[in-house]
Order: sequence, then C-alpha cells, then structure tokens
Amino acid sequence: MDVIKRNNVQVKGRGEQAMVFAHGFGCDQHMWRWIVPAFEEQYRIVLFDHVGAGQSTLSAYDPIKYDSLQGYADDILEICDTLSLKKPILVGHSVSAIIVILAAIKMPHYFDKLILVAPSPCYINQNEYVGGFSRSDIDGLLESMDQNYLGWSSQMAPVIMSNQEKPQLGEELTNSFCRTDPDIARHFARVTFLSDYRAVLPLVSVPTLTLQCSHDVIAPLSVGEYMHQHLPKDTLEILQTTGHCPHMSAPQETIEAIKNFLTLNS
Repeated sequence: MDVIKRNNVQVKGRGEQAMVFAHGFGCDQHMWRWIVPAFEEQYRIVLFDHVGAGQSTLSAYDPIKYDSLQGYADDILEICDTLSLKKPILVGHSVSAIIVILAAIKMPHYFDKLILVAPSPCYINQNEYVGGFSRSDIDGLLESMDQNYLGWSSQMAPVIMSNQEKPQLGEELTNSFCRTDPDIARHFARVTFLSDYRAVLPLVSVPTLTLQCSHDVIAPLSVGEYMHQHLPKDTLEILQTTGHCPHMSAPQETIEAIKNFLTLNS
C-alpha cells in the first residue's frame, strides 16, 4: 500500500530541511495546527496520522506489526524514505516521543535532532523509578477502556488535557479519542502503557529536547528528569503550562522552546 495514502501524509512549508510531526495516542495530525505555522517558512513540514488514527487507512492496521512501538517507528522511517528527506528533525508527542526515539536508534545517522514533547519511556513505577502509575493503576485504566471506551474517553481526556480554564481543549481531545476505533485504541493503549523503553535511551546519538510540563498527570516531573539524565545529548525545558498537551494548551511557549533549542543546536 502507498505509504502516503496509508498514513495520510501531508507536506507543506518552504524550507529544505524537514520537520516531521508525530502525534500522540488518541490524536491526529490536526493537533499540531498551532505549532506548524511558526516553522513553515524555514522548514519543510511533514504531517501524518499513525495507522488507526485520523484519516489513515484503517484496513492497514496490523495487530501483529503494531504490537510494539517499533511498528510505528518503522512507518516513520518509510515515510522519510519515500519523501527522500535528508537529515530531518523528528517531533514526537507523548508515546510518539518514544516512537521517534526508536526510529532514530534504528537509523542513527539519518536524523538531525529529536523534539520530545511530554515523553515517557515507562509509565509504571518500578523500584526507584517513578513513572507516575502503579501496575494496578494501569490495569484499572485498561479495564475501564475495555468496559466502556467512550465513557473512559469522556472522563479521562479533560484530565489529561488539564487547563480547566480552556474547556474547549478537553472537549477536542475527548472528541478525538471518541473518533478512534475502540479496538485499535485499546490495543494501542496496552502497547503504550505496558511498555518500558528506559534501556534504549542511552542509544540515542543525536541532540534531543525534552519538553516537560510543570504538572502532568501522565508524565510527571520525575519522568522528564529521568529522560534528561539518560539521553546523552539532551536539553530539558520545563514549561510553565500544565497538562499533557503543551502544543495545544500553550503553543507559543512550546514554539519558543523549540526555536531556542534549534538555534542553539544549529
């Protein structure tokens, strides 16, 4: 299948170097709409939907391929190869921060930099590692999704988004969750929340920016600090905004942090 159609790939911008934006769980490329315009003049912008999300080809969803985050990372590599991108910058939100890390590890000399927005390599507390959730927390979350996915979406999306003074953002995330095929969403959630990619962080050879929100129920400060300590060439930026989606709740603050990083690492 044509990867451009499969992943609903959209290309815009006027620069030579590409920035590839990978959305998080339950989202699609539309969530980047407040960030992209700030980079269109200088970069070639590549947007896409993970298979199973947005306007991707749902029939291409393979539960075996996507039983690990590497399947999604391989899709990014295929997109970059099809578009003949040279030294692109990868931007990944939430679980896609780990997905772009896996892509960069598989092709270590291909990418220029990684922008990791609210990343987490492991959501479950283990020994001295504080991921934010106990195993029973995650089991309960997944069970709730199994029993009533739409109800779970309506309850959890506003909590994930936070920023109660901007209820429209929570509503948008809720609607995005609800548009996702429930079976695919449940599978993706298991692959996401039960994963542990802490061991691969030292293998990243390119400069990285970890963008951490000041209060995030999905990826607490301890996780951002862990990422910073274990990524060899990382810059940690603590944003003032709260919630798990700073590219939506505080786009200007997010843009400024990304631009500062790109300028300092040009």
